[in-house]
Amino acid sequence: MSRVLRVAIVGSGPAGMYAVEHLLKECSLDVRIDLYERLPVPWGLVRYGVAPDHPEKKLVIDRTFKYYLAHPAVRFLGNLEIGRDIGHAELSTWYQAVIYAVGAAEARRLGIPGEDLPGACTARDFVAWYNGHPDFSRLKFDLSGERAVVVGNGNVALDVARMLTMPPEDLAKTDIADYALRSLQSSRIREVVILGRSRCIQAAFHNAELEELGCLGNVDIAVDRDQLPTATELGSGAMEWKCVRKALTLTRMTNRDTRAGNKRIVFRFLASPVELRGRDRLERVIVSRNQQQSDEDGRPVTRPGGERYEIHTGILFRAVGYRAAPLPGLPFDEHRGVIENIEGRVCDQGRTISGAYVTGWAKNGPRGIIGTAKRCAYETVARLLADVRAGMPASSPISDDQILLELGARKRDIVGFSDWLDIDRAEIAAGAIRGCPRVKLTGWRDLLIAAGMCGA
Repeated sequence: MSRVLRVAIVGSGPAGMYAVEHLLKECSLDVRIDLYERLPVPWGLVRYGVAPDHPEKKLVIDRTFKYYLAHPAVRFLGNLEIGRDIGHAELSTWYQAVIYAVGAAEARRLGIPGEDLPGACTARDFVAWYNGHPDFSRLKFDLSGERAVVVGNGNVALDVARMLTMPPEDLAKTDIADYALRSLQSSRIREVVILGRSRCIQAAFHNAELEELGCLGNVDIAVDRDQLPTATELGSGAMEWKCVRKALTLTRMTNRDTRAGNKRIVFRFLASPVELRGRDRLERVIVSRNQQQSDEDGRPVTRPGGERYEIHTGILFRAVGYRAAPLPGLPFDEHRGVIENIEGRVCDQGRTISGAYVTGWAKNGPRGIIGTAKRCAYETVARLLADVRAGMPASSPISDDQILLELGARKRDIVGFSDWLDIDRAEIAAGAIRGCPRVKLTGWRDLLIAAGMCGA
């Protein structure tokens, strides 16, 4: 009889799905995979993080992931939360290995006075809101002012700026949440100011995402010319090509003719907020004009300057990164905001925990793009299979059916693969009527009703 390798994967976003793919491709044993997901639907960041106007990215990934989710060796177990419905201690007795692919769900803070004023928001909340995440669907964002400020200049910051300035008629053709579309249709935002603490050549956004802003026909892009590198600096050969490209793209955008009545996206580099002020809600952002010098090794170092100025706004989005949240029963590195691990093996004070693994942002922090998760999952799965070959102890004897019985005794509305397909078909059918890819169900109750769950 062939040996059965039972693996639980917690999280069905890109990190978890790529772990599924690598296990199915690389494992020579009879592998059985249970994919645990807190939400009733899979795909994580693909569904709730990718901007609505990027349907091509979602479509390709959806087709690939759906193929592996339909594999007979894989079971989708949605609407199950680790730490509430089941814990690591139990999973570790049911499976020989548990891979945590839970992402980085918490937004990093700025650590400045006034950060908790009404109107000071996180990009994480805004992105999840317009993408229809059921945990964020009841949020409200005040878009009645004419200016918004975004702190941070990564790809998420550019997504936020684009959503705030895109023509609503274009957004109506996407899978944006209905309530978000209505809010953006009535928005009075005319200008979005993006603050980046370093120079433009060190900005975290990618050139492709920057060029997308240039395709917004009703939006002018503004950058102070003295914040752009000189032609001599760009041609010196000392700068990486990807940095040169971003600087050239910004220069080209700045040189375009402006049009009366256009909205504006304004980049301000070497700028850090130091305080948020307002009586009952956000009214002003106090910004420090930073300075950049070189350290002993010639690397750029950004430091606060003495000059400060104010930006008047009623809404601010901080887009300065994410961190993972601790999971009960697992060691957590508070400083790095990740599950403690050594190359994907979960560890506690440097000692690995047998059978426990981590991949994705919960392993390395929020870095890279969706494709980065594939390489990360490959490394983690390789460590797992190496441990199996080295004689990793087998789990207690429990069958697949017994696992379902144990889970069913705790929760009766577990969403399986066929149940999720019912949700998927309902959304796509509604989208076909409206002329968009899908109409997302944005409430927990609506999702469970579509899945045919009793007692929803």
